[in-house]
Amino acid sequence: MSKAHDLVIIGGGVGGLVTASVAGQLGLDVVLIEREPVLGGDCLNVGCIPSKTLIRSAKVAHTVKNSAAFGVVATGGDADLGQVIARVQSVIETIRVHDDPERFRGYGVDVRFGEAAFIDAHTVEVNGDQIKGRRFVIATGSRPAVPPISGLNEVPFYTNESIFELKTLPKRLAVIGAGPIGLELAQAFSRLGAQVTVFEAGARILPKDDPALSQMLLEVLRQEGVDVQLEATIDQIAQQAGNIVLHLGQASIEVDALLVAAGRRANTEALALENAGITCPASGTIQVDQRLRTTQRHIFACGDCVGPYPFTHMAEYQAGVIISNAIFRMPKKVDYRAVPWVTYTDPELAQVGYTAEAAAAAGINFQTVQFPFAEVDRALADGATAGELKLHVAKGRIIGASLLGPHAGELIHEIALAVSERIPLRKIASLVHAYPTLAQITKRAAGSYFSPALFSPKTRLFVKWINRLLP
Repeated sequence: MSKAHDLVIIGGGVGGLVTASVAGQLGLDVVLIEREPVLGGDCLNVGCIPSKTLIRSAKVAHTVKNSAAFGVVATGGDADLGQVIARVQSVIETIRVHDDPERFRGYGVDVRFGEAAFIDAHTVEVNGDQIKGRRFVIATGSRPAVPPISGLNEVPFYTNESIFELKTLPKRLAVIGAGPIGLELAQAFSRLGAQVTVFEAGARILPKDDPALSQMLLEVLRQEGVDVQLEATIDQIAQQAGNIVLHLGQASIEVDALLVAAGRRANTEALALENAGITCPASGTIQVDQRLRTTQRHIFACGDCVGPYPFTHMAEYQAGVIISNAIFRMPKKVDYRAVPWVTYTDPELAQVGYTAEAAAAAGINFQTVQFPFAEVDRALADGATAGELKLHVAKGRIIGASLLGPHAGELIHEIALAVSERIPLRKIASLVHAYPTLAQITKRAAGSYFSPALFSPKTRLFVKWINRLLP
């Protein structure tokens, strides 16, 4: 009978790699299993890194084309998609050194490649080998969901897993889905020169974000030339004369390429979770408790296959919780109060904590203060004034924030710290922020919360009285 390893990790994305790195360096007997031929998961190979690299190239093209607004006469700005994708791959390879299997083997981790499936609650099979473990971590991530549209599976289409293989820019690109992935790539390809149409079945884009800020972003995208069609029902998709035709009621739209970005689905079907006695609903998302234990207490799970947030930084955070519970045996529960997320369009849209809608639904008595980037000097200097900050405040503390604007993904973290540590808003208002910076918006918004009381009739009366009383 083969020995039982201390820890068997299924999935070589961020969640699995963080756990394997710590466990291996602490001297545990660890096996890491990844079904793809490389480590790093979606984020490195087909997700966060390639998309943000593409977005950066697209922004450069956009800046060149609009340089006259800054008093600079520039010609060109045409993109060579082949060169753009070559840069994308170069960045991936530069980062890949951190996810090299040999690095983890150096930590004492047994890295194996292949599809893992449970035989029982303490055994998985990989490439015909049975691997036993005392504890397991499932971190298998997610994949693009394919909507049940008639004809979709009969035509060629891209997802985030394949779009970065393009070498030639399509003249006309259709995008199904107005979530973060769909909008980020739609704007990027539009800026690179494609004619882009986005189809969204819902009534608005980015339904988990602030409605007003989402609408502001929608207007920016449309002004740039991205055709976003809301409440769009695609009845059928077909291929005609080498092109793809989308039929919507009486209308039809012909495009050269199609990108499907209609959500994600957990990668759990191949795991044979039922053999391990793990409860998993039809959605494929694994059920876990607050310590990230499945219905089998020695089997943990994290990342996209668990939710509730499909972010790389969430997988990393959850891995930390598992390390505490499964390795150090120090009970720790997840805390999702201050999870930031960002849609990397231009301007960026960021959120942390409660939205106004969620706070109201929770019955919280709160106030919202708003401050626009148009009143931030650095934003004016940069020519990036679209957007605003909303702070949701209860009992003098921030419980959530919604932010649309330049570098929102960087600016949100000061607020995330305030939410997480329950820092009084007055401390943010009194904190010295360097000038001129975009971060001034947080200080200015915090200050505006106290302005009504500061300049109230009572305060004015007190100031007059004290100045008359004292020499």
